[in-house]
Amino acid sequence: MAAEKRGFVSVDVAECKGCGLCVEACPVECLELEAGLNAYGVHPAHYTGAGCTGCGICFYDCPEPGAIEVMKIREAVHAPAHQG
Repeated sequence: MAAEKRGFVSVDVAECKGCGLCVEACPVECLELEAGLNAYGVHPAHYTGAGCTGCGICFYDCPEPGAIEVMKIREAVHAPAHQG
């Protein structure tokens, strides 16, 4: 059974230079390099969608500003029912 997904990574394939630093840094291994090439002729990072915690390590290791965006998935907050 896969771990609960708590984050989401978006990779801008046009900005990614395929260095693989994000792939090596990801503690849950939810990033990989694509088999195909982008406009730079490199294999860009690809989000697999499995087990992301939203920790942001990939974002901080990426040398290209704007290539990676990390979002946290928040749990729904239930407000207490009004009494009265």
